[in-house]
Amino acid sequence: MDRTENDIDYVVKQAEAGYQFLQKTDVTERAELMYAIAAEIEGLGEILIETAHLETALPLARLQGEKARTVNQWRRYADAVRTGLYSEARIDRDPNGQFDLRKYNKGLGPVVVFGASNFPFAFSTAGGDTASAIGAGCSVIIKAHPAHLKTSQLMADAIDRAVSKQGVPTGVFNHVVSDSFDTGQQLVRHSCVKAVAFTGSFHGGKALFDLGQSRTDPIPVFAEMGSVNPVFLLPDYLANNLEAFAKQYIASLLLGVGQFCTNPGVLVSVASQQLNRLKAELKKELQATATGKMLHAGILDSYNRLKEQMIQYDGVRILEEGQDNTAQEFAQAILLETDASEVLANPKLLDEVFGPFGLIISCADLNEMRQVMEQLAGQITITFAASTHDIGECQHLFALAQDRCGRLLFQGMPTGVEVQYAMQHGGPFPATTDARFTSVGPDAVKRFLRPFSFQNWPNEFLPKELQDGNPLQIDRLVNQQWTKA
Repeated sequence: MDRTENDIDYVVKQAEAGYQFLQKTDVTERAELMYAIAAEIEGLGEILIETAHLETALPLARLQGEKARTVNQWRRYADAVRTGLYSEARIDRDPNGQFDLRKYNKGLGPVVVFGASNFPFAFSTAGGDTASAIGAGCSVIIKAHPAHLKTSQLMADAIDRAVSKQGVPTGVFNHVVSDSFDTGQQLVRHSCVKAVAFTGSFHGGKALFDLGQSRTDPIPVFAEMGSVNPVFLLPDYLANNLEAFAKQYIASLLLGVGQFCTNPGVLVSVASQQLNRLKAELKKELQATATGKMLHAGILDSYNRLKEQMIQYDGVRILEEGQDNTAQEFAQAILLETDASEVLANPKLLDEVFGPFGLIISCADLNEMRQVMEQLAGQITITFAASTHDIGECQHLFALAQDRCGRLLFQGMPTGVEVQYAMQHGGPFPATTDARFTSVGPDAVKRFLRPFSFQNWPNEFLPKELQDGNPLQIDRLVNQQWTKA
C-alpha cells in the first residue's frame, strides 16, 4: 500500500521519540533489549521458516541456518555493546584543574533500514542493520522488502513483543509496508532521519546515497551495492589443485542460485594447458550441479537481461550452460570466457551479473593479470587461489588487491561470511558507499555512532559511561591509560 506524507511524518516522529528514549539508556540496558529480541526471534516456530520458504523459494535448511545466524547476530552485537567497546569512553583531566574533558560515542538518530531481498532474516527486518542501529542507541524504521512481506511482518511482530515486554516505547522500532518508491524517498528526505542502511543493487543504493547527500542537511547512507568478487587463480596452485578447485568454484558460484553479494562471478588466470584442463572440469561440474528458483521474477528478469548483454560483447564466448528447467523463475547457470585483452578494452565485462553467472578471463601472462587487477573497481572481496610459492612470485598483485577490496582471501571461496569482530563486509566504491565500515560483525554498530564531548560537566549529569566511579565497569581511556577504575 502507499503511504501519504502525513503517514510517514507520524512514523518518523514516533521514531524520533524512540531515539530520545534510547539516548537515556546505557549500554547494559540496550544490550538487555537486544537479548530479548533475540529470544523472541528464536522462539518463532515453523511458521516463520515455512512462510519465508513460500515467499522466497529458499531451501528450508538454508532458512533454518539463516534464522540461527540472525539470532546469533543480535546476541553477538549485544555482547559487544554491553562491554562498552563502542562507547570509546575517554576522560582527560588536568591535574591543576584547568580542564575536565570526557568523550564517548552516541547514536546518530533515527535510522531507515531497507530490507534486502536475498536474506529475508539476516539482512532484512530483524537483520544486522536493525540490530546494530539499536545497539548504537538509534531507533529504526524498517521499510519491508515487497518480496517477503509476510516474513517481514512475523519478524516485526517478534521485535514488537520484545519491545513491549521490556517496557520500551514502540517508536524504538517501526515497520513500514509500501510498494511505492516514493515512500522510501520520503523517509530518506525527512529531517528527523539521520542515517540509512541499504543492501541491494548499485542502482538502488546509489540513488539513495545521492538522495541523502542532496538534503539540506546531508546524512550518511551506508549502501552495500554488490561486487564481482574476483578469484585470481595462480599457476602453482592451479597445477596442484585443479580438480578440487573446479568443484569448489562451481559450488560457490551456484550457492543460493548465485544470489550472494560475495558470489565469485569472475575467475582470472594465465592461459595454459592447465587452464584448458580446468575449463573442461568446470564444464563437467556445472552440468552436474542443479540450480533452482531465484528469489522473485524481478531478479530473474534482471539476471537474464544482463546475462544476454554479456554474451553479446565482442570476444565473449559461452563455455558451458547449466541444466535447463522450464519451471517458473528457474535460473539457468552459465560460464562465459574471454581474453584479458577484451576486458582491458571493455571494462563493462567486469560489471556484476547477480545470479549463477561466471566469467573466466584468460591472461597472456602475470603482467596482463596485473592489468586486469588495475582495471577493477572496488570489491567486497578478492580471492587468491594461490600457494605460498605463488605469493612469493606475485607480491605486486597482493599489494594492488588491498586497495580494491575490503576482505582479501588466501584460498577458499568468498561466499562464507562469518559474524565476527574481525569480519570486514564492505569495500571501496562501488561495492559500498563507505569503505570505512562493515555491515557484518559487531563493528557494524560503528556506522550509527558519532563522538560527543562534555567539558567541565557535573558528574551526576554525565552519562554513566563517563561518570566517576565507572558504574558500568567498562574499559575507558583515562589520562592516556586504559582502565576500569
